[in-house]
Amino acid sequence: MSIFAPDALKGKVFLVTGASSGLGKAAAIMIAKCGGQVLASGRNESRLAACIEAMAGANHVALPFEMFNADEVADWVKSIPGKYGSLSGIFHSAGLGLVLPARMIKQSHLESLLQSSLFAAFGIARASSSKGVIIDGGSIVFMSSVIGSRGQLGMTAYSAVKSGVDGMVRSLACELAPRKIRANSILAGAVETEMIAEWRAVSATAAISELQERHLLGFGKPEDVANTVLFLLSDASRWITGTNLVIDGGYMVR
Repeated sequence: MSIFAPDALKGKVFLVTGASSGLGKAAAIMIAKCGGQVLASGRNESRLAACIEAMAGANHVALPFEMFNADEVADWVKSIPGKYGSLSGIFHSAGLGLVLPARMIKQSHLESLLQSSLFAAFGIARASSSKGVIIDGGSIVFMSSVIGSRGQLGMTAYSAVKSGVDGMVRSLACELAPRKIRANSILAGAVETEMIAEWRAVSATAAISELQERHLLGFGKPEDVANTVLFLLSDASRWITGTNLVIDGGYMVR
């Protein structure tokens, strides 16, 4: 059940990447529940169709796209307003995870992580700087992680990528400020998504218990992050920009 008014985002159009699963899907469903039109992007067309089916309203659109190249992402995002009107906001949730010791990380691992998270984010940032892509006073939210600010075994590459996203957000906020467009990132702790389910399947019980104990309020639910996304996309956050907002159930206080 949403804590936001059903018309909180009425008349607004939002692009959500990574909407085929996890946090992107949860945010897309919540945006729709609050009256917003969702342009749902992801790589898996069948999963995107399922996301559209789960959303309230009938004006949502599936936009399958491979988000690997910054130039291609920028051109793609800039083409969207011509078909669907200027965006009120973007939630960039697409990205890959990786748990692997530094000694085993190869160039191919780094390229996959950088392409899906950092390069795609830069493409969105570049497109958003163009007039007419996002309305003045709009909002961009990038999905990040507490791992970008805290050390953890096996997360060196993932941490580096998320730190890059957080740094980009701070400077992007300065560039977009003249048009009152806000740019923020969400530093999430462990959330019960497909990614965590896969990690559980290959991790020792002790490692799982240790990570759970580090979260004072336990692992989060996709809706916990989606609520924050909705807040940052809405006018309620009109005085928040350049922030790396922590949503982690208490993980970072230990």
